Amino acid sequence: MLVRESLPSKGEMAMERHSTYTATATIDEQGILTDWSEGAQRLLGYEAPQVVGRSAAALLAADVGAARRMLAGRDRWNGTVPVRHRDGRRLELGLLAHRRTPQTGTGDWLVVTAVADRPQPPRGEPLEEWAFLQSPFPLAVFDSELRLTRANRRLERALSLPEAAMRGLRLPHIAPGPASDEADRTMRQVLETGEPREAGAGLGPDLGPPTVLTPLKDGTGTVRAVCLVAQRRVQESPAGQGPGDEADSRAGPDSGLGRAAQELADAAVPRLADFVAVDLLDSPRAAAGPPDAYEGAVSPVVLRRAALRPADGDGAPATARVGDATAYEPGSPPADCLLTGQSVLYDMTDPVVAGWAAVDPAAAWLHACGTHSLMVVPILAEGSTLGVALFGRHRRPEPFGPEDLRTAEDLTATAAAGLHSARRYSGARTTTMALQRSLLPHVLPDQDALEIATRYVPAATRAGIGGDWFDVIPLSGARVALVVGDVVGHGIRASATMGRLRTAVRTLADVDLPADELLTHLDDLVLRLAADEGSTDPSADTAGGIGTTCLYAVYDPVSRRCTLARAGHPPPAVVAPDGAVRFLDVPAGPPLGLGGLPFEAFETELPEGSLLALYTDGLLEARDHDIDEALDKLFAALGRPAPTLDSVCDRVLTELLSHRPDDDIALLVARTRALHADRVAVWELDSEPTVVARARKHTGDQLSSWGLEEAAFATELMVSELVTNAIRYGRPPIRLRLIHQNSTLICEVYDSSGTTPHMRRARIFDEGGRGLLLVAQLAERWGTRHDRVGKTVWAEQSLPVA
Repeated sequence: MLVRESLPSKGEMAMERHSTYTATATIDEQGILTDWSEGAQRLLGYEAPQVVGRSAAALLAADVGAARRMLAGRDRWNGTVPVRHRDGRRLELGLLAHRRTPQTGTGDWLVVTAVADRPQPPRGEPLEEWAFLQSPFPLAVFDSELRLTRANRRLERALSLPEAAMRGLRLPHIAPGPASDEADRTMRQVLETGEPREAGAGLGPDLGPPTVLTPLKDGTGTVRAVCLVAQRRVQESPAGQGPGDEADSRAGPDSGLGRAAQELADAAVPRLADFVAVDLLDSPRAAAGPPDAYEGAVSPVVLRRAALRPADGDGAPATARVGDATAYEPGSPPADCLLTGQSVLYDMTDPVVAGWAAVDPAAAWLHACGTHSLMVVPILAEGSTLGVALFGRHRRPEPFGPEDLRTAEDLTATAAAGLHSARRYSGARTTTMALQRSLLPHVLPDQDALEIATRYVPAATRAGIGGDWFDVIPLSGARVALVVGDVVGHGIRASATMGRLRTAVRTLADVDLPADELLTHLDDLVLRLAADEGSTDPSADTAGGIGTTCLYAVYDPVSRRCTLARAGHPPPAVVAPDGAVRFLDVPAGPPLGLGGLPFEAFETELPEGSLLALYTDGLLEARDHDIDEALDKLFAALGRPAPTLDSVCDRVLTELLSHRPDDDIALLVARTRALHADRVAVWELDSEPTVVARARKHTGDQLSSWGLEEAAFATELMVSELVTNAIRYGRPPIRLRLIHQNSTLICEVYDSSGTTPHMRRARIFDEGGRGLLLVAQLAERWGTRHDRVGKTVWAEQSLPVA
């Protein structure tokens, strides 16, 4: 279904508009379809209501278990899948699937395919083809609908995707992310203006900024397409270096795991070999053990292909693409190499190789490439076996010799150091990210006061993940607390400190402390943690979270007022309903852990529909612009209308980030809602026992007007007990308030006494002492909130869903 496009001959573009369209679907982790585009309906004939909410397996014309195994443990997959059309036809579709993992909620899969009805035009002249395919820069051509028609081998390797999987798709579907969105918008401007432009962000880990976008014009000057030229992040080796020196510079410890493996392959082809494959174990093993020390001695040993490099002009074999798992049978050359830890040179006439190639699918590439000479070299580092590298020759007639084997061992040994370092860094980073994700909220709590969207972007530096966090905490009286904080430092220690502080904030918020008092208690906690950790590690400059910044805000939808306090944190931005953007003038308290310095609360009214943006300083610290420019971009991104808060978050990150950030970023955007007078009822009560009956009647009448007669009995009982306690143990004035939210009913009784009520166990013949026990049984949750003067005892119950 994906039709191959080409560059036209003689330099003239022949890419008229055609009927290419994109079909997309979203599948959750349980295999249920959650979104179905118009293109998908056009392709397979099913309307969205017919498939959304149902298993995606029903559309497959193949083994469902095989499909699940293909996706297991991957973040991206591409290939051909048989599916069933609504009319019963079987279609072979080329699909590209991206796994999306948000900071909150569960992940899902975005599945895309491009469908084109136009036949394939002829390829260009040989020189043009060679220039395009063999360019040292990653190149791609996008047509007038911004769909990819051509990609050279450099771009295929950089994105780890073949041209066939990308053809017909727009850039945001090929490599989802803010950088692709920016480049897509810039390409549209190139089409409209006919002028070349640059996109500031790199499109992937191997592609650095800037990305150059050039219009391709026909003989009349009409723009027919756009050529994308990316920059490779990998530094080319200086002149005069040999193969071993090149591997040393390109497969160094700062490379990523996949990048270091690919650079080993690139360093060997074509200087040493015509084909190289690098396969890595998922977990390193101790090198050179006895025969029974390896699982591979008695059963297949499974490795994952980390890199693949054919000679220029050769296509990659269809088997074992990058990312695929490869199982080597016992007795095969790779399995024996892993078992013994020794390099071996083979001729294809050797019985061992011939037998392996005849029965093992993992060796199909030997015949596909016409290989006549093979070297198998173990990848060893610091006493561990990381994997195996396979070197093949089929173009050059001479077989490998002992000198070639020594060169291959040198290349592999140099790359092994980078692979080992990258694996250790990747493992530490994965552990830290797993810890941090477990500490951040997975699902935002249900509440009616604010509409909320969040984003978390980890740092791209080798220092590791930082300690940024955000939280949303429902409070009593329909209020909601918002928290954003930033722990100094990176790595597991910062993440662990973040978890302790987040738990402390939740505990302090649960007792309804005012914003400034909460930060004061948090400051004391950081000092105690620092003292404990400093006693065991005096060199820890940021022990216990000293220097942590935090912003704490509480929004009340009844009064529409927001109270905020901050400890050294950047001030929040607010967007009024008319689009005006400003910073809230919250007094800048000191960072946590300095001790003895006060925090000051700031209170303001936020009209319904206002937008509140809380963030950490990594958002404004991009290396390619100063703080003033960053603030201008932030205000511009927040001020433009957007259909959803998720769109606001994505726009802010796109505008301010041109590459992966040097520091973590936490972003929380909230739109205020209001509880109007028809949802709130308040009565001032006299401090007399006879007023209890009147309070019950007020409650019953109000619930009837709200249509909540079923909740009247339990609510009247709670009102009776709380008002009685206020009269008996509190002081006037006494106030009763009922709040009706969409899913909850809140009952509050205020009096001016500061004493906190407590449940007690009443004895058999006691006449009192059962009131709060009754309230606790009837309410879903209850508690006491202390004000500057007096207290409020509240009880909350859930309402049945209509």
